Amino acid sequence: MQNREIARLLSETADLMEIAGQDGFRIRSYRNAAAALESYPEQVSLLASDPKKLTEIPGVGKSMAAHIEEILKRGSFERRDELLAKYPPTALELLNIQGLGPKSIALIWEHYRISTVDGLEKLAQEQKLRELPRMGAKLEEKVLRSIASYRRRTGRFLLSFGQNVADELVAYLKDVPGVEEITPAGSLRRGKETIGDLDILVTGAGAEAAIEKFVKHPKVSEVLGRGPNKASVRFGLEGLQVDLRALPRESYGSALLYFTGSKEHNIALRQRALKMGYTLSEYSLAELEGEKPVAGRTEEDVYTRLGLAWIPPELRENTNEMEAAAEGKLPRLLEIGDIQGDLHMHTRESDGRASLREMAAAARELGYRYIAITDHSKSLAMANGLDEKRAIAFARQVETLDELGIRVFSGLECDILRNGRMDLDNEALAALDFVIASVHSHMNLEPAEMTDRLLAAVENPHVRALGHPTGRLLLHRDPYPFDFDRIAAAAAKNNVLMEINASPERLDLSGPMIRLAKSKGCRFVISTDAHHPRHLANMRYGVRTARRGWLEAADVVNTLTPQQFEEVLKTK
Repeated sequence: MQNREIARLLSETADLMEIAGQDGFRIRSYRNAAAALESYPEQVSLLASDPKKLTEIPGVGKSMAAHIEEILKRGSFERRDELLAKYPPTALELLNIQGLGPKSIALIWEHYRISTVDGLEKLAQEQKLRELPRMGAKLEEKVLRSIASYRRRTGRFLLSFGQNVADELVAYLKDVPGVEEITPAGSLRRGKETIGDLDILVTGAGAEAAIEKFVKHPKVSEVLGRGPNKASVRFGLEGLQVDLRALPRESYGSALLYFTGSKEHNIALRQRALKMGYTLSEYSLAELEGEKPVAGRTEEDVYTRLGLAWIPPELRENTNEMEAAAEGKLPRLLEIGDIQGDLHMHTRESDGRASLREMAAAARELGYRYIAITDHSKSLAMANGLDEKRAIAFARQVETLDELGIRVFSGLECDILRNGRMDLDNEALAALDFVIASVHSHMNLEPAEMTDRLLAAVENPHVRALGHPTGRLLLHRDPYPFDFDRIAAAAAKNNVLMEINASPERLDLSGPMIRLAKSKGCRFVISTDAHHPRHLANMRYGVRTARRGWLEAADVVNTLTPQQFEEVLKTK
């Protein structure tokens, strides 16, 4: 059993305990254990023979270790079973609907015995939610909007999940004798924040053998179809559809172009080809008359024949990339190797899983020259946030850390309170090198109130960056509404950086919003929001998102040297 599967059962139990209104401390213990297991470097199932080794995992005590042992024996444990006897598992799905919390779900179940999204929608449509305490017409409207949004998201997977599956399958298949090229395509290759399925292309004499091996992967849960040139499967517990396609070498470039997409980009490219006397398909670029192939072995060949520079996959959304490629005006997109530091991460001082020294060592191992430690501020009590005294003491501590071999900036992720004020006073913020202002509460404000709240934060003289600016959680929570144009313009005016949060659950800002913010004069910082050393590797997702926003290295401040970055800090 994989670590993430055990973690999912513990996290699910915490959700059920919340719905049941049980003790908050015990609920946190399940969430902490789940988070620890998900990021634990060793396979937990291999440790179960020695319970002492289980209790060495952070957040896992004797009782939690017993739960894990029971999960490994029979796939569940007593506490979870007891809760499922009281609340059906479909109740967990309701936690994905904005406007509802565990208490509301428990109330709905108590009064109407409803625990499904369809049942909830019917209640809202029949205006029965407003009959319950603390619910009203506005909540019903919000629930209906959220249900519609949730249904649009169903069947989508995070970019990081798709990438992990792709990496696993490429490693599994690349050693098949005769395989020449094996490349993931589709929305994964374009770096979209979520994907619906996964396409992998393979060429070479061993392509058919690769298909044979592909359908026998131990994580394949269902074979949907299989032939000499293509196989489709459901992969893993999550059921992601993966298609493996075998291609002749001479068609590899045109097929990679076709299956990468986007649909809109491909249509525009085909129209250009027709105007130039060609026809473009997944097999080749060919002459209209006689159908003689003229390109197709590589993507570059196809683009060159059509009078275009090669267009990076992240830009293929039919948003003027074709015109830029024709005029030689494509940007030199940011690359992961340009990044010199990570400026948003958490330690055990708040809700992180490692010490400052451990985070610094992990960053140094990645080749970074500097980091900022930005633990939470005090209003996030559940995260053990820092008050003024602890924040100032931390800043003084950081000044003495010359022996770490990496420049450490003192920082804070400071909550923006509902009225726009910062969670810590200005004297404490002034003692820190790098203050990120973020919203973590009161996300249901009217757009005008949220805009004023963010404006007040951006105009604070000690704020250096606006963290995860839209507040979205992919596949879980939509962005909160506000006037983005106005905030981006204010950020540019006040030299406040717009964060591109590289956490796969956020990827906030999105590509189009990055491009819009750049047009307003904004500069950016790409940060992982890491809570564990392993999370630092998520920087690659932030970089890909930045590329979707057409960013170059000069647009991103953590491509600068430590000395250059210090100069940026002086410009506020």
